[in-house]
Amino acid sequence: MDGRANGTMALTEPGQGSALGDITTIAEPADDGTYRVFGQKMFISCADHNIADNVIHMVLAKIKGAPPGVKGISLFIVPKYLLNEDGSRGTRNDVVVAGLNHKMGYRNATNAALNFGEQDGAIGYLVGEANKGLGYMFQMMNEARIGVALGAAAIAYQGYNCSLDYARQRPQGRLSSCKDPQSPQIMLIEHADVRRMLLAQKAYSEGSLAMCLYASSLFEDQNSAPDQEQRQRAGLLLDLIIPVVKSWPSKYGCVSNDLAIQILGGSGYIREYPVEQLYRDQRLNPIHEGAEAIHGLDLLGRKVAMKDQAGFKIFLEEVGRDLPLARASGLAESLVEGLQQALETLRLTTDVLLDQVQADADKGLANATMYLDMFGRVVAAWIWLKQATISAQAISAGCAESDQSFYRGKLQTAQYYIEWELPAVEQLSELLNSGNPVPFDMKDEWF
Repeated sequence: MDGRANGTMALTEPGQGSALGDITTIAEPADDGTYRVFGQKMFISCADHNIADNVIHMVLAKIKGAPPGVKGISLFIVPKYLLNEDGSRGTRNDVVVAGLNHKMGYRNATNAALNFGEQDGAIGYLVGEANKGLGYMFQMMNEARIGVALGAAAIAYQGYNCSLDYARQRPQGRLSSCKDPQSPQIMLIEHADVRRMLLAQKAYSEGSLAMCLYASSLFEDQNSAPDQEQRQRAGLLLDLIIPVVKSWPSKYGCVSNDLAIQILGGSGYIREYPVEQLYRDQRLNPIHEGAEAIHGLDLLGRKVAMKDQAGFKIFLEEVGRDLPLARASGLAESLVEGLQQALETLRLTTDVLLDQVQADADKGLANATMYLDMFGRVVAAWIWLKQATISAQAISAGCAESDQSFYRGKLQTAQYYIEWELPAVEQLSELLNSGNPVPFDMKDEWF
């Protein structure tokens, strides 16, 4: 944490991305108990630089003779510089930059391909037991994926702030009802469609931030809640929703930043304003720490069914518990009913899809990304209902006048999301329940 070194996660290879069971990086045992690592890793963030004294690579590789697939993966620490006995920096390890990747965004962090073992092999240190590397690596994945989502939320929020500020200061045209060409122009924010775009950005960015904070609370509760049952529930629920928490802010963060550019118009497309850079930076988030489709497969193929749907049942219970609280706060019944109906739709669709997966895994999982989006909309609506409930309670309790606009903005945004965005769940459910095969049946040669 004091900056003497930084760490990387070296998983991806030029020929293998998410299919880690097929990696070809090899580790050969040495007489001194260390290993010699040979192979190439690709798309490694912060792979090499001169900012810190050392770079510590956490490398997935297979020891010679290891079992095939993911069961044969081990985890190694491979430093850029070896350390002397006194802890000072020693000689350069046999790991070099093969090439820098010139990225669309996120240009503040180097991204590179690394060659391990161009000479005698990069010295690596086995972490834990052999052939259990993927499990060790995934110990940090929940936290890393929340981190990606939090970055997505922050970038979306900054784009929203920029476009809101611009819309309040930029004069442009007149309302349709105004027929006097001599009248002064109005600010962009007075146009209904601009407010719609700002409202969508607020829903995505603030919803993403709240979603990340909720997931972070589960991450803490699984380790520090007062009793074991609470810890277990938090862990099961977090494992279930992590694919959503990582993917929804990343996907809709891109939509949000796209809307920011639209509000600025031509100014949004040039580098004199920051929103074009924010979009470029945002676009990485649906890719790294698991591409969106990978999380769809994880959610439908593993997480929902895991431990007899324990996490999914807890999710249904938690949302069900918040519905009467929302009603008691005086929220419009349409908001509560909207989420209640969407939750039931999700439950029924989940049962149907699990049967489809059981009957034919390839076909049943073909639309998993759409299921991920459907699930994400329900989670986002739940998060917004929570915020709306608190806001309604604050207003009823007579909050300070200075806080009224803040809480009313939360209420209006919750209404927007539940009434305008959540209903897409029904169309997605119809397609998923029918097992609509159109994308699955498309043939390579027909493209």
